[in-house]
Amino acid sequence: MNKANNNSLMMTLLKGRTFIVLIILLIFFSIASPNFMSLNTALLVGKHVALYGILAIGMTYVIITGGIDLSVGAIVGIAGMVAGYMIQNGITIGNKTLYFSIPLVVLITVLMGAVIGVINGLVITKFKVAAFIATLGMMYVARGLANLISKGATFSELKGYEGLGNRGWGFFGSRVLGIPVGLLILVIMAVIFAILLTKTSFGWHVFAIGGNEKAAKLSGVKVDRVKIMVYLISGVCSAIVGIIASSQLAASHPATGESWEMNAIAAAVLGGTSMAGGVGTIGGTIVGAFVIGVINDGMVMCGVSEFWQMVIKGLVIVVAVVIDQFQRQMQAKMALQARNENK
Repeated sequence: MNKANNNSLMMTLLKGRTFIVLIILLIFFSIASPNFMSLNTALLVGKHVALYGILAIGMTYVIITGGIDLSVGAIVGIAGMVAGYMIQNGITIGNKTLYFSIPLVVLITVLMGAVIGVINGLVITKFKVAAFIATLGMMYVARGLANLISKGATFSELKGYEGLGNRGWGFFGSRVLGIPVGLLILVIMAVIFAILLTKTSFGWHVFAIGGNEKAAKLSGVKVDRVKIMVYLISGVCSAIVGIIASSQLAASHPATGESWEMNAIAAAVLGGTSMAGGVGTIGGTIVGAFVIGVINDGMVMCGVSEFWQMVIKGLVIVVAVVIDQFQRQMQAKMALQARNENK
């Protein structure tokens, strides 16, 4: 009985590991850097968490199906460049240049992210290309196109023009009642996509594909269609992050979003999403995004080298996957013990 209680306690700790790690990190950095727990630092962390969190929401869907999306960071970059180009230069058709309002710029940019996501999904499902290879290729394509748009230059001071009706880009990087708009968007998207994942047949199909794709197909799940939708969601999330990042900087640079796919993967895995597929929650991913945000900003405030930051984030991902494997083995062992006791 004591062994069973110990196993149960261990499982509870494993399930709540991300939240426990977040509390430990907050305590550690508040001691290491006295200014870390200030309101300004909290708002700064919130701005960064918004970017990682939204990106990780799409990544969570992808990983639950047993896939991976390495193109999300590049989509962030090209989304910012497309939006910046439309605001500064408009679209020239013949001898006429059209300038779009900010809502239309946002809509076009999000649609572009959706199209890239659909292309990823089609390559993976229709041409049977491994998700790692397909999205790796798209990462290079999107990053290259982002550079071609401006020949590697930056679109700076994205304020728009009063007479052209395209002012207001800075809204997405501003604050409402002191709260970063990006963080508010994260909360709204987290609620919507959590409901979609847990309360709809589409969400159940996502889990079914990750749990056992062949069984899901035999039970009538349209696997290819669901996978395409999952990569579409990832593309849309990435484009939204590109919009927010560009607005926060009031500029667009083709290198924006480089290596952010690692932050998204880390946040999802830390939040309990299994790389083996079939397991994950949006709530856990958001907590994971806060862990990544606290680690990043905490190390910067403590003067840790950027190179060491990369090492630490890499180790975080590896440790998270190892713990996930340990949890899965422990759950299987407990389930076997329960079946033996019931015989």
